[in-house]
Amino acid sequence: MKENTHPEYREVVFLDVQTQKKIITRSTINTRETIELDGKTYPLFKCDVTSDSHPFYTGAQTRIVETGRVEKFRARFARATGAAKPAAAA
Repeated sequence: MKENTHPEYREVVFLDVQTQKKIITRSTINTRETIELDGKTYPLFKCDVTSDSHPFYTGAQTRIVETGRVEKFRARFARATGAAKPAAAA
């Protein structure tokens, strides 16, 4: 392999700022901050959202009732095409 063509692949700490969970993994990301864990200094990347804090994964996501949406659409559509509805029935 050629030297100086690949980015540095090293251990990095990803910090979820909402839950304060720290994940150590390998990455090529460039960071300005560092953190010391277990006597070793790692580059630090702060994440706004991870699977620990995202509503989809935590179950806090509000579910939209599909039947309510369909009924609202039908009511709006019936109002907008009030004259066309009886003609279509004939």
